[in-house]
Amino acid sequence: MIVGLPKEIKKQEYRVALTPAGCEMVVKQGHGVVVQQQAGEGSGFADSEYAAAGARLVGSAQEVWSAADLIVKVKEPLPEEFAFFREDQIVFTYLHLAAAPDLAHALADRKVTAIAYETIQAPNGSLPLLTPMSEVAGRMSVQEGAKYLEAFQGGRGVLLGGVPGVPPAEVIIIGGGIVGTNAAKMALGLGAEVVVLEKSADRMRYLDDVFQGRLRTLTSNPYNIANAVRKADLLIGAVLVPGARAPRLVTEEMVKTMKKGAVIVDVAVDQGGSIATIDRATTHQDPIYEKHGVIHYAVANMPGAVPRTSTLALTNVTIDYVLQLTHRGFEDTVKSNPMLALGVNAYRGAITHPQVAEAVGLPYTKLESLW
Repeated sequence: MIVGLPKEIKKQEYRVALTPAGCEMVVKQGHGVVVQQQAGEGSGFADSEYAAAGARLVGSAQEVWSAADLIVKVKEPLPEEFAFFREDQIVFTYLHLAAAPDLAHALADRKVTAIAYETIQAPNGSLPLLTPMSEVAGRMSVQEGAKYLEAFQGGRGVLLGGVPGVPPAEVIIIGGGIVGTNAAKMALGLGAEVVVLEKSADRMRYLDDVFQGRLRTLTSNPYNIANAVRKADLLIGAVLVPGARAPRLVTEEMVKTMKKGAVIVDVAVDQGGSIATIDRATTHQDPIYEKHGVIHYAVANMPGAVPRTSTLALTNVTIDYVLQLTHRGFEDTVKSNPMLALGVNAYRGAITHPQVAEAVGLPYTKLESLW
């Protein structure tokens, strides 16, 4: 099998889907790797390192897509890449199809086998290929929020941790999963007052135990969310439903009650956003906009700002799946690996994930019926 590694083309996306070490593992298994020149440059990996790992370097994305049986990426294919799709090809990447119906239709029309990192799910409900990027994004959400609270960025001019005699900022986190937990770690470390709203009582007990009462937890419901949002200096949206659009938990009316110069960071923007006034994704080059006097940070590829860390963390968790697919092929691997089967979003022209199908308005087909 030939594995293809194209350069990411999303704006300010500097991650790469495989490190040279990952490529070497594929090559040692007896398979080929085709890498677009400079694909790893943004993450600090030179072409010479890929060549030394046994990869073949080519000059264009088209050459990579044409040669590869398995395309490994970081971000979802963009419209200019749709022309490269072909029926006998596997695309393995973050897809977030619920927020990208045009991509879902293109994958189905071209009968591409599409496996989404973010819907591969363990029996305990965890998302092992989403977890490392959620950890990065959760930590970055506080880092970015603190920056945009500064007055010259348009914020309230509030220091998250305050100083003796001056109260700290109020950080409200909606969602107590991986993103929310990592955001809480950072915010508490900087001395902020932290409130996490979460619907699972078991998760709230876990957070209370882990943080030893240093943060407050509240049951996530419209009443509690509205009251918490009103007090927030920094509001972080950290909600995810695997494969589906993020639920809109913060209404525009709630945002209107926020303090002037408060900051919203919605980590769920690549799934459509959990805050009503997050109505578009932004970029690292132009990350914020103001609405109702509140600064909105809506960058859809936050981990792309720290590509070295993110690329290493991502390859750590994806490489085993890549090796399974190259060694055994798609059908044998998926039949023997139920976790990977949950990652299959499109196959043989059908949408095979129920939440994705509902979100993009296409019929749902059980994967098993297509063997």
